[in-house]
Amino acid sequence: MSTPPLASGPEGPGALRPLLDTVLGALREGAEARGGPLPAGGPEEVARRVRDAVGDVLPRQGSEDALHILVRALAEGAADPAHPLCVAHLHCPPLAVAVAADLAASALNPSLDSWDQAPAASELEALVTRALAREAGAADALVTTGGTESNQLALLLAREAHGGVRLVHGANAHHSLPRAAWLLGLPDPVVVPAPAGTMDPVALCEALTELHGPLLVAATAGTTDAGLIDPLPEIADLCATHGARLHIDAAYGGGLLLSDRHRGKLDGLDRADTVTLDLHKLGWQPVAAGLLTVRDEHDLTALAHRADYLNADDDTEAGLPDLLGRSPRTTRRPDILKIAVTLKTLGRDGIGALVDQVCAHADEFAELIAAHPRFELYDRPVISTVLFRPAEATDDAIAAVRRTLLHEGRAVLGRATLDGRRWLKATLLNPHTRPGDLAELLKLVEGHTPR
Repeated sequence: MSTPPLASGPEGPGALRPLLDTVLGALREGAEARGGPLPAGGPEEVARRVRDAVGDVLPRQGSEDALHILVRALAEGAADPAHPLCVAHLHCPPLAVAVAADLAASALNPSLDSWDQAPAASELEALVTRALAREAGAADALVTTGGTESNQLALLLAREAHGGVRLVHGANAHHSLPRAAWLLGLPDPVVVPAPAGTMDPVALCEALTELHGPLLVAATAGTTDAGLIDPLPEIADLCATHGARLHIDAAYGGGLLLSDRHRGKLDGLDRADTVTLDLHKLGWQPVAAGLLTVRDEHDLTALAHRADYLNADDDTEAGLPDLLGRSPRTTRRPDILKIAVTLKTLGRDGIGALVDQVCAHADEFAELIAAHPRFELYDRPVISTVLFRPAEATDDAIAAVRRTLLHEGRAVLGRATLDGRRWLKATLLNPHTRPGDLAELLKLVEGHTPR
C-alpha cells in the first residue's frame, strides 16, 4: 500500500484538489437527500442511517470511497444553519470565504503554542486581536473556543487580579458563568433578579451595597433566550461606585459593534474590564471563533507559563515571541485566519450590512406575528431573536409542536421560558432569509398546533 499524500508541502494542493471535488459532491448529495433543514425521522432513524453508512469503524482494510460515504452521511443527517427554517440556536451559517480560509488553516496546521510552529499565524493573531479589542474599547484580546471559554477566562483573570473574587450575575446570565465559578472553586454566585429579562439595576445596587470583598459583576449583551441587552451604562456606573470589576458577556450582541445602525445598543461596553465576543454567532464564522477582550493588559500576566521546550527563557530573551501566555490551552488552531480573511474581504461596511439584514429580518418576522390573530409576540426584538407562541395553546402543546417539526425535518425552532410561560424561539442569523420563508415558518407552526 502506498503512503497516503499529505495536505501541506509542495504536493499538498495537488493532493487536495480531487478530494475537494469529492467533498463538494458529497455535500451536495447529502443536502439533496435531506431535503430540508433537518433530517426526518428523529434520533433513532438518523442514528440508524449513520450506523449503516459507517459499518465497521476500524476495518482491517481501508476503502477509497470512505470520504464520499461519510461526508454524504454527515450532510444528510445535518442540521443546516443555512436553511431559512433552521432558526433554533445561535448557530450561524458560515460565510464561504471563511470556510475556504479554514481549509487553508487545516492544511497548513500551525499550532499557536510556540513561535517556531506558527511564525506568520502568531503575528496575524496579534494584529487582528488587538484591532478587534480596540473596537470594544479594550487593549488586547485572546482567541478562545467561544463564549464558554471566554467567560471562564474572565473569571480566572478577575480571581488572579484580586486574590479571589465573588461573581454577581443576573438571573438572565448564560449558564457558563455560574459553571465557571464552580470550576474555579469560587463562592456560589449572587444572582440578581431580571424580571423583565434584563438585570435589575436597583436589585444590583442593593446586592453590591450588602456584599463585601472583591466582586465581579457579569452583565449580558444579548441573552440566549431573547437577545436582550442589560442596561450597560447603569451597571457600569454601579460597578464604578462600588469598586466592582465588570465583565460583559457579549457573545451574541458583540457583532453589533460593526453596525453603524445598531452599535449604540452597546453603549457602556467600553467600560468593562473584560468582554466576551463570539464571531461564530453574529459574525458568520465556522466554529470556533471566540474572543475575550481585556482593558488592562497586565491582567494577562496571570496566564504566564513556562515550558522549556516551547518558551525557554533564552529563546524569549533572544526575541522569539512567547505564546503560552495567550491561552490556557497548549495546542491551538489558527482560528484567527478565517476571521482576518472575513474582515479584510467584507470590511466594516460589509459585515455591518449583514448585521443590519438579520436584525431587519427579525423586525419583519415580529411584525408578521403581531399582525396574526392566532399568534402572540413576546416583544419587539432587540437583536435578531424573536419569541412567539400560538395564542391560547398550552405549554405542553407548544413543546409538542416544536418536537413534531423536528421529527418531520420541517423546521428547527428553539424554546424559551419567560414570564412563566413557554415560547417558541426563532434566532435569525441567515442574511439570505426572505419574507416568504418567515411566512412559511409561521404557517408550519399554525398547521401543527391543535385547535
